[in-house]
Amino acid sequence: MVISLSNQIILLTGASRGIGKAIAETLGEAGATVALHYNFNKLEAEKIADRIGNHSHAFQADLSRPAEAVRLGEEVLAFYGKVDCLVNNAGIAESVSMEMGFEAWVESWQKTQQVNLLSAALLSKELLPAMIKNRGGRLIHIASRAAFRGDTPDYLAYAASKGGMVAMSRSLARAYGKQGIKSFVVAPGFTRTDMAQQFMDEYGEGYALNDIALSQLTEPQDIAPTILFLASGHMDHATGCSIDINAGSYVR
Repeated sequence: MVISLSNQIILLTGASRGIGKAIAETLGEAGATVALHYNFNKLEAEKIADRIGNHSHAFQADLSRPAEAVRLGEEVLAFYGKVDCLVNNAGIAESVSMEMGFEAWVESWQKTQQVNLLSAALLSKELLPAMIKNRGGRLIHIASRAAFRGDTPDYLAYAASKGGMVAMSRSLARAYGKQGIKSFVVAPGFTRTDMAQQFMDEYGEGYALNDIALSQLTEPQDIAPTILFLASGHMDHATGCSIDINAGSYVR
């Protein structure tokens, strides 16, 4: 099967590194025009956009600020005139000790929910009317194994944000399916990225390896083909589903 996304405009958040970078390159290879969101890594995002071509472009936004998530959606729509697919990939995973003081604990929780969940909701809200007017669109939300299995006490906020993303995706799929909107969750397990490095620094790579059924940790390139397939339209009747990519570490 040859998948072509040559007529698709795809907004991808967190596109400058890790899983997002792998997704951007895979979508670009299939011909998609990718609106690559970044926060700090402007140079890397622009390099990726130039490399994949197809009129791809980099857009900056700090997704810890609600107004900037809305601005991002507005700017991409104004630049391209439409968005066929939104991939909510941007996320943070801060270690938040249960012994942390009240104010710092609450601040970290709020930031995690804003970046991981509320920004995804705001972008979905911003793009839905245009997608419906354009006779349909796809929302792909990169959640986590933690949404289903849970996580360590230091990552309660992260697990909670990803659990909320799953519920949001299912609700969007059920509410807007007859208006042409499809919504999916992809739930990776532990994946070798810069974001995961903090966890490995705390617990060691052996901890992650012992938790999986395979002999190698999942790489960002192992996630990207599933996003490509979901964006292609070949999986539309799986709307509302959650797809696990966790190397057998949590089998449902």
